[in-house]
Amino acid sequence: MTDPSPGAGYTASELLAVMSGRLLEDGQIVFAGVGIPLLAATLAQRLHAPGLTILFEGGTIGPFIVPGELPPSTNEQRCTRRANMLLTITDTLLLLQRGYVDVGFMGGAQIDIHGNLNSSFIGDPQRPTTRLPGSGGGNDIASLTRMIVAMKHEKRRFVDKVDFITSPGFLAGGESRSASGLIAGGMYRVVTDLAILGFDEASRRMRIDSLHPGVTLQQVQDNTGFELLRAPTIGATEPPSARELAVLREFDPDRLYTA
Repeated sequence: MTDPSPGAGYTASELLAVMSGRLLEDGQIVFAGVGIPLLAATLAQRLHAPGLTILFEGGTIGPFIVPGELPPSTNEQRCTRRANMLLTITDTLLLLQRGYVDVGFMGGAQIDIHGNLNSSFIGDPQRPTTRLPGSGGGNDIASLTRMIVAMKHEKRRFVDKVDFITSPGFLAGGESRSASGLIAGGMYRVVTDLAILGFDEASRRMRIDSLHPGVTLQQVQDNTGFELLRAPTIGATEPPSARELAVLREFDPDRLYTA
């Protein structure tokens, strides 16, 4: 990803990590994957949420992330450094079912008007044009936690209806999620390189909550494949601070995830 605006001094991926990290709170247990989710969680730990606990799908609870030595996957040995506990994947997912996890963190190839995510395939299910990695633990995470999604804001990704619901958001909107049996969790925020998006409490449709520096409402709408709602008062996000960028670059000096 490139700088979102000339002279911004940070990349779009750094913007995603900083804005996502600001949404995390002290004391939370966060189910995070590698890349932007892990950077956001470690940034939050360092700056404002020292009591935040990171949980990896591979079974690690409370890892210590060494600056400059980010793990390439959640099953890699660097994930286990000074961890509080190592579990099996099955036991980790059981923690979700028991309600011990506060926030889930993921991305996807597509997201729709009600926050449903697709990471399975694009196109006709019988003859897809693109095959994607699939669910992994994504369905479990989205079904049982409050979700933060971080992804690039493009019309081909923000679609009216996903080709396949890999990970549920608010399904068909309204009360359809709880009516289906998913009584916990739901989409909380979608963080993009243009804006922070929330969901209307009644319709569960996606709405614009805040714009990033230099971004207009029309720019966000032009990059979305459906009509976005607008919050009564649309905020303006503060740009990444020098401190936030310094900590982020300490953890990822080679720009493996933030180039």
